Amino acid sequence: MKTKLQSLLLAVLSLGVVSTFAQPGGGMGGPSGPNFGGSMSKLFGDNKTFSASMEIEAKEGRAGDTTIPGKIAFDDGKSRFEMDMTKMKNSNMPAAAIEQMKTMGMDVMVVISRPDKKTSYMVYPSLKAYAEMPLKESESSDVVSKYKVDTQELGKETLDGHACVKNKVTVTDDKDKKHEFTVWNATDLKSFPVKIEMNENKTAVTMLFKDIKLAKPEAKLFDAPSDLKRYDSVMTLMQEEMMKKMGGGGFGAPPAR
Repeated sequence: MKTKLQSLLLAVLSLGVVSTFAQPGGGMGGPSGPNFGGSMSKLFGDNKTFSASMEIEAKEGRAGDTTIPGKIAFDDGKSRFEMDMTKMKNSNMPAAAIEQMKTMGMDVMVVISRPDKKTSYMVYPSLKAYAEMPLKESESSDVVSKYKVDTQELGKETLDGHACVKNKVTVTDDKDKKHEFTVWNATDLKSFPVKIEMNENKTAVTMLFKDIKLAKPEAKLFDAPSDLKRYDSVMTLMQEEMMKKMGGGGFGAPPAR
């Protein structure tokens, strides 16, 4: 049992490393997933609504190199990121960790960020449960609207068939802290950032966007699930599910549906 719990926690740690890119300068505060608020939301410029497939690559010594594919929907600061943890790759993580995520019913995860409501939702469809957590004040719509953006052109490159302008983008937050990004803006997609690189909190992160659609996503994608059980934190949700598995004969049984 101890080994299985260690494998599961390593998988969560790997996801936590990736989550740092979405909240530059902030802490994790427990298991979390990517959101696209704060300084990240300023990189999309006039592209206020879109959906796309994307891949996140993170390099961090302690947790190893991590790659997570997923799908993103974005609507004027609100974001939704869907990921299948069975498709995640990590250089330090044994295959058993992914299997335990699947056994726990935590392999499919949806992260919804609502800066307009100052809240976020971590949804686990297989568990029929989600955690609702407050966003930091620095990620609220009112605060982010005051962030300043400075763009410096570095050159021109072609990326994945798109003619791009490569830019250095500096976002200065309300505390006068600067967050630097290298961004490839596609000239045929209204300057959409098809690639973003950053290095902060000792983690180098690259995001690649494909199958980009600039249409407005459905509003219901950003709402809290009305038919799932609500928790106040991901840790509480995880602990309850672990107790269920242990009480029901361990991790060998599939999650209740």
